[in-house]
Amino acid sequence: MRAVQFDEFGGLLYVAERPMPVLRPHGVIIKVEATGLCRSDWHGWAGHDDDIQNFPHVPGHEFAGIIEQVGANVTKFAVGDRVTVPFVCGCGECVDCLAGNAQVCMFQWQPGFSGAGSFAEYVTIPQADFNVVAIPDSISFDTAAGLGCRFATSYRGIVQVAKVQPDETVAIFGCGGVGLAAIMIAKSRGARVIAIDKSNEALDRARLAGADERVDAQFDEVVKLVRKFGDNGVNVTVDALGSVETSRTAIETLKRLGRHVQIGLLPPAVIGDHATIPMHRVIGHELTVMGSHGMSAATYPEMLADIAAGRLRPDLLIERVISLDDVPVELAAMSHASPPGVTIIHP
Repeated sequence: MRAVQFDEFGGLLYVAERPMPVLRPHGVIIKVEATGLCRSDWHGWAGHDDDIQNFPHVPGHEFAGIIEQVGANVTKFAVGDRVTVPFVCGCGECVDCLAGNAQVCMFQWQPGFSGAGSFAEYVTIPQADFNVVAIPDSISFDTAAGLGCRFATSYRGIVQVAKVQPDETVAIFGCGGVGLAAIMIAKSRGARVIAIDKSNEALDRARLAGADERVDAQFDEVVKLVRKFGDNGVNVTVDALGSVETSRTAIETLKRLGRHVQIGLLPPAVIGDHATIPMHRVIGHELTVMGSHGMSAATYPEMLADIAAGRLRPDLLIERVISLDDVPVELAAMSHASPPGVTIIHP
């Protein structure tokens, strides 16, 4: 099969011929119909993820496709089924998995990080009965491919972690794929949404995703402007970018007793060298700081139902479709800037 791979962190990305994945008794092999190009893939290539240990390595962690082969011990799926997979695959047996929280499984396996990922024609997934999710015929492969990381993580962050309520004010910092998803999801829950970004192009997309107010992050008075829109502070903030600046600024815009959700990843070196959260403010205002790390397969039905009913339109966030041959240049280019919206790859 054809796949994109690299031989060292930050090294040359190239398309190569690789052997087909090995089928395990509890696993499946999926023919990849669509896969998303995500900034998390860039973090892995850049060396920010300790899970990547074997080279050459194939990135890619959010995808959808058709089951090609089924392990002997798999009971819930068959060849030909249309499926997607959360980017965190749980063991299915630990206390967190049994409680429906596979996204924090101690023994988790992540495609594109723990092993070969979806920037390939085929990918293998372990513990399929626990980790694979059937997708309705009404949801396209391109749409489903964009759910596995950015959209699902935002959905969990807004709906299940922050528990955003109607008429609350939510400020989203960063309007890339994660941020646009968070805007759309918060709006669907009846919230008033403020979008913050340095790019006018990104802010235009934020408006289309449902943002009520937009703030240019290049201004010096971002905190003042956001707090003004939120009537002296907002109820919920989301750092959808992942930087010292955005996480700190987001905390400073919260009302007393507000909630902050960190979705954007920060490189380990940045976290180690700088305090990212103003803890004096967290204590004094009794703020809540939470993380959102994907979403377990067990909780996908609620999100899929919202999409099937038209309450959410993740398809509107897809900006472009590229081929596997385009991936090496496009992934490396994220060292300078991430493309707007969602990019889908057709292997």
